[in-house]
Formats: sequence, C-alpha cells, structure tokens
Amino acid sequence: MQHRFVEYIPEEISEEILYVSMQYGTVVHKCCCGCGQEVVTPITPTDWKLLYDGESITLSPSIGNWSFKCRSHYFIKKSEIVWCGSWSNEQVVAEKSRDSLNKEQYFEKQTNNSKLNAIWAKIKCILGGVKWL
Repeated sequence: MQHRFVEYIPEEISEEILYVSMQYGTVVHKCCCGCGQEVVTPITPTDWKLLYDGESITLSPSIGNWSFKCRSHYFIKKSEIVWCGSWSNEQVVAEKSRDSLNKEQYFEKQTNNSKLNAIWAKIKCILGGVKWL
C-alpha cells in the first residue's frame, strides 16, 4: 500500500492508499478485501498505533472489519497487507469486551492522574508560602 499524509481525509479515497491525518489522529483506507468499504482507524492511546519509519506505515493492532459484510481481518505492516484468519462471533464479542475494558481503565487512570495533579498543585501552593529553616 502507498500512503499519503494529508490534513483532511478526501471525500473520495482510492484503493491501496492509506490516508494519514496526523492533525486529526486518523488513518483511512478502503478495505483491503476489495469490498469498497472505508476503514477508519483512529490513532489514540486506546485504539491503533501508527509507526512511520520514513518509508512505510505499520498499524497495530490488526484491523478486524467485523461490522462489514466481508468481515475481513488483516494487519498493515510496513505498508503490506498481512491477512489473518477469520474470527468467530464469540471471538469478536470477547475482543470488543476486552477493548471496552482497556478504554475504561485508561480513562479512569487519566482521571485519577488529573485529580492527583490538582492535589499536588494545591500542596505546592500551600508549601510555597511557608518559609523553611
């Protein structure tokens, strides 16, 4: 696959091209099976990771198009498609559950970190007014 770094994803996308918007943390491409569906992979701490080595793109984890009729499943590694086996409905449900739990845990940790940072800022303000011997 080829890649194009863009600010905005174009309305019409071509097959075998990964459109990468770093500004919006999104990669879009047409499903690699040829069905024509658009695949959107958000680049976030809880979704996909993007690796650009100066020549090629790698997305992880795999792309499982479970809501598409084709139900295609593949990795994009070094701009090449690596096909994976199909998953049962049970595997898909388990993965969606695991993904939801990971997201919940991530955002809970972020909330807790924000609270700790606020408490630490208050402590620093209080201590900032104290003269130490």
